[in-house]
Amino acid sequence: MHLPSALLLSALGASVLAHPGGHHISAREVARRSEMALKCRDQVANYHSRRWDRNLARRWHGKTAQYNIQTEAPYYSTIQNDTCVLTPEVTEGPYVYPPSQTLRQDMAEDQPGVPLWLDIGVLDMATCEPLNNALVDMWHCNATGSYSSFTGLSPNTPFETLLHEMDLDIEDFQMGVTDLHTDQTTFLRGMWPTDKNGMMEMKTVFPGFYVERAIHIHVQVHTNWTTRTNGTIVTSNTVSTGQLYFTEELEQQIMALEPYASHTQINRTTNADDTVYFQDTVGGFNPVISVVPVDGEDVSKGMIGYVTLGVDTTAVENGSN
Repeated sequence: MHLPSALLLSALGASVLAHPGGHHISAREVARRSEMALKCRDQVANYHSRRWDRNLARRWHGKTAQYNIQTEAPYYSTIQNDTCVLTPEVTEGPYVYPPSQTLRQDMAEDQPGVPLWLDIGVLDMATCEPLNNALVDMWHCNATGSYSSFTGLSPNTPFETLLHEMDLDIEDFQMGVTDLHTDQTTFLRGMWPTDKNGMMEMKTVFPGFYVERAIHIHVQVHTNWTTRTNGTIVTSNTVSTGQLYFTEELEQQIMALEPYASHTQINRTTNADDTVYFQDTVGGFNPVISVVPVDGEDVSKGMIGYVTLGVDTTAVENGSN
């Protein structure tokens, strides 16, 4: 998709009340990153990574903690080049909460829903090579639209209304500053580093939906990261912030199942009607996860989703949590 610069600027500058604040980049920056993706196209198409050793134990060192990690092998042994994207910088949303994001490969906990194993490849667009030891950080809502750590906030109430109920105006809300968390739950939040082939795997469940938003998974990629003994980030360089989506056909199939089907209080927003989805796809980016059934036949019994994140390691946000 190639859009006129004026349209790109309009889309990227649009205010999204469902997910206020966040990242907004210029049309010039979108064009620069698109050129990076084109530069790496041939390398991605010819990329062949070595298979993971399922019994490989690796030790990660940080300034405040170290971990002995028994890794699981991704479903695919190579980065899937047909889903390679250069992830644009879009909103991290008001439900990011670093104290609940921990280092683990299974973030499903006890949440009901269709099992989903995410196979994610990370490509360094500065070198066109897989990016190892990049921490992939993910969070999403459960089958009926609630986020852990924010279960006291109704998934059926527009975000601006929620703020008013807390005696706050939309202008008072600052992403990453205003603390809205209501509890200490951690379901459907997790982080895991990529291996030497730039790949990682995370077990979760298929997300549900909440008001004004399409079904999505938030994802950030961090480099030069350190963690506390409890597995949460101390410091990192955030090199990508984006959201991942699914096809409408798959969503219709899964939303017809329980417990998703019991969420009838609001209508589901589709990708076509979601303004944040548009921001994620400007410049031809493809944030849609491809899936295959675990049993080869029926996705309702579980699925494996794969996507490749192209990140710009020269665009760094330094920060501490």
